[in-house]
Amino acid sequence: MPIPSAPLDLTHTEPDGQLPGTWYSTGELARLLRVDPSTLRRWRTAHPRQGPPYIPVSSRVVLYSARDVETWLTERRVIPGPVV
Repeated sequence: MPIPSAPLDLTHTEPDGQLPGTWYSTGELARLLRVDPSTLRRWRTAHPRQGPPYIPVSSRVVLYSARDVETWLTERRVIPGPVV
């Protein structure tokens, strides 16, 4: 099955049941973050869990909300302080 060329865009629900917006598959998010897809799989199975929030659609399909990924990245942001 070919990987879609653009992230999944589910634009038919919201008032925060959170469906509309952009959703990434494991492969798409891995490319975006410049990591191997196995890294995302490892994060999902780590104890405690690591990485951005995800939704297991089935045993083989996992989706990541672009909003959740952005929040996760923002929380990990490091702002260097002055050198003392």
